[in-house]
Amino acid sequence: MGEGETKLADTQGKFAQVVKDGRKLNDIEWQSGRIILSNKRLILISNDGKRAIPLSDLDGLKGRMDVNQAVARVSGYLSLQLGKDVMLVAPNETEQFKTRLYSALLDQQIILAKHPAVEGGVVQDTGWQKGRLKIGDETVDLAISDGQFVEIELDDIGGVEQDERTVMDEQRTVLEVEHTEDEGTSVQTYLSGTARTCAFLGSLLREGEQRAEVEADLSEREREVLMALYSGVSPFEIPSFVGMDVEKVEEVYDRLIELEILEEVRTRKEVTLKARGRNIASEAIDER
Repeated sequence: MGEGETKLADTQGKFAQVVKDGRKLNDIEWQSGRIILSNKRLILISNDGKRAIPLSDLDGLKGRMDVNQAVARVSGYLSLQLGKDVMLVAPNETEQFKTRLYSALLDQQIILAKHPAVEGGVVQDTGWQKGRLKIGDETVDLAISDGQFVEIELDDIGGVEQDERTVMDEQRTVLEVEHTEDEGTSVQTYLSGTARTCAFLGSLLREGEQRAEVEADLSEREREVLMALYSGVSPFEIPSFVGMDVEKVEEVYDRLIELEILEEVRTRKEVTLKARGRNIASEAIDER
């Protein structure tokens, strides 16, 4: 490692190039070898030699590209966009490696943030401020210049929208992230940075959003409970609000907790909506 370079991961795995100069390659086969990640580059080492990829050359992280059976058989891999080339990298412990890669790309990046831009469905008169990013194992953390610390849990993201807005008199890419505060209040945080930073940050946040997308076969009563919680009714007031016995409501809570739609805050069934619960409740209300 050179001066100022720090090793972040060193593992075994597989890798393959699937697109070169914008064209998909034929006869793609995985190469086994060593995968090293530093704060400056990704190094792929096999019996055929070594390839070092500067992180500054990385344009994006894409989803699956099952271009043939050999690729499709591998369950976990990263698709790295390098200009007109695409490399697939399948390290051991893919999720842990992915977190470290996002950390290498995004940690300490200075962005602009508006928090909360929306709180409880109400637009807030909040200005844009500088913030510093830090990627955790399951969170995107943001230290804002006014002293606020924002923690966005990846499994609690209800939605991510990308838009072009005027930010401090400039047209910029803005990511609008719906999540919850510690007390369970739904908020939207707006984030804006360079095009490259927004591309990687948006990719990470959308992975969290996808975790909340769930097709749940819920009864009418279960949907009523979700809609009441979404509307701000206290968990302890739900029985009288929806006209159900306490025992029946607690049975509903147990099932929704099992489906990861609700999260139990403390015993005696105080609960709060998770991202997928907010999505289901919002859709149910829209259908009314």
